[in-house]
Amino acid sequence: MNINAKVKYSIAAVLSIVGILLSNLYLQWCQNNLSTDLALKFAFSWHTEKFLLGSLVLGIFYLFLISLAGSWIAGTTFYSVFVLLIGYATYLKMLYRQEPIYPDDLKMVTQFDLLKEMIGTGPFVVAILIVIGALGIFGWQLYRSFYLPKKRQIVRLSVLVISFLGLVYVSHFNDEANILRKAYNRTALWIPYSQQMNYYNTGFMGGFLFNLRVEAMEKPENYSKKTITEITEKYQPTKKEDTEAPNIIYIMSESFSDPSHLNGLEITGEPLKEYYAKAKQTYSGKMLSQNYGGGTANIEFEALTSFSMELFNPQMTTPYTLLVPKMEQLPSLVSLTAQRGYETTAIHPYDTSMYKRKDVYDILGFQQFLDQDTMTHTDKMEKNPYISDKAAYDEIMDILADTENPQFVHLVTMQTHMPYGGKYKTLHYSAQGEGNMNSIGNYLQDIAYSSQALSDFIHRVEQLPRRTLIVFWGDHLPGIYSDEIQAENEQIALHETEFLMWDSQNKWAFDPDQVTSPFYFAPNLFERSNLQLTPFYDMLLALENKLPAFEKGMYLQNGQWQSELSLDKQTQEIYEEYRLIQYDIVQGEQYSVAKKFFE
Repeated sequence: MNINAKVKYSIAAVLSIVGILLSNLYLQWCQNNLSTDLALKFAFSWHTEKFLLGSLVLGIFYLFLISLAGSWIAGTTFYSVFVLLIGYATYLKMLYRQEPIYPDDLKMVTQFDLLKEMIGTGPFVVAILIVIGALGIFGWQLYRSFYLPKKRQIVRLSVLVISFLGLVYVSHFNDEANILRKAYNRTALWIPYSQQMNYYNTGFMGGFLFNLRVEAMEKPENYSKKTITEITEKYQPTKKEDTEAPNIIYIMSESFSDPSHLNGLEITGEPLKEYYAKAKQTYSGKMLSQNYGGGTANIEFEALTSFSMELFNPQMTTPYTLLVPKMEQLPSLVSLTAQRGYETTAIHPYDTSMYKRKDVYDILGFQQFLDQDTMTHTDKMEKNPYISDKAAYDEIMDILADTENPQFVHLVTMQTHMPYGGKYKTLHYSAQGEGNMNSIGNYLQDIAYSSQALSDFIHRVEQLPRRTLIVFWGDHLPGIYSDEIQAENEQIALHETEFLMWDSQNKWAFDPDQVTSPFYFAPNLFERSNLQLTPFYDMLLALENKLPAFEKGMYLQNGQWQSELSLDKQTQEIYEEYRLIQYDIVQGEQYSVAKKFFE
């Protein structure tokens, strides 16, 4: 190798190392809300060792790309574009959801329509063009790499194999014997109950690695067939008088909540007037949502399965994508109603691939899944890019009117999904406070239309000859409130949405102080409507009586919110039984299924 070549490679090596360090610093900058001061202090003052470990992982990935392309320029270009986009996505997710990017979020990269709506058409087009350009350069250099001299091919393939094996090893970060994890453990303070703080304390790369491959739950020490059998024998199915099976309608309304409950925000008008007119006539109140600004699929998972996210390992961030598709069966309200002679339909007026819903719904037991391409009613309101709630309710009415069999219909709406600005020409409601009041004004109009559509739907359902039960809830608050508004409110206020249950032929008492969790919906509905309870639902009702609502870091006990779980002996026993049953289903041998615990 001549002197010029040595100099060239030395410069390339130095530039690569500097680039890797800068890319890690950039990710940290995006993670810290574009604070240069925090990013620099993390890297060079507070957590230098963890910063360098994260840079090492990025370096392995960088070498893999360069060796794969057979070109320093192509590998560097693709790496730079990838890191830039990941950083930007991190910034946006933290801004709107107060939550970092997880490895599983990378699977959402193909959701072009949603990405375009979230970041805007202009930035989306620019991003797509940049990606296409980077892929073009990478592909061209990959093709040319096959004609490299033999000696360079040997070096390239050696680096490719070593870097690939390195990435495979890194992917097992959560294994106890993993050397990289042990190196992090020397200085890392892992905070599993708060991924936001976890990323802040260990860095973007540390937090990202922490959320790689992981088990759904820790195995309880007393888990065995004998223990599960004892639990299944303790709770028995509750026999009810045989009557005509009612229709059951589940409606998870996107971002439906009451902004007037927030401090620092003054609302003009009553956008939820129609909603409260119904809610105050029946069983309704507040629902504790796991997330702020997002996490729809997790709330849906809880509502349909009656399993709690609180019991999962913190890295099990999205069961719909990380857990359920790997399972052959998952007991749920869907499978239960199907077993009892119901026809089961899921409706989501959007893309079927979101959160792998098509695969998940098959496993849960839905016989039919209608999306934006298969629905009959697809009307939208003004400039709102999503199918309206009214159209979705029309779809449900068609199903209820077209059969003599009882129906279980689960609707996940989209009308009130972000972005909110510019949806409606005329806004009948307004807000005053810190932040983007135009977006909040459009959101208020959105929930007003949604409220009216629900009221009209309930009225139509009451005209049906078959008794019909409705469970309606908002999945989470919209991620549109400024830091100032969020700071003025307690954590609970940012995690409480509205819910109601409606019986078309009976009246249920209203309790203004009612708070619940979505995994209690099904047992509560069955108990109130006098339907036969499963042993599983019987156990949940016993737990609800002691612990009415809970998620990680938020526990309602004796009418007071606690940040940590502290249970008396009786409640602890029920809670542990619940945990054992959930483990048995999601990761164990499913002994409880054979014992007909869910029938």
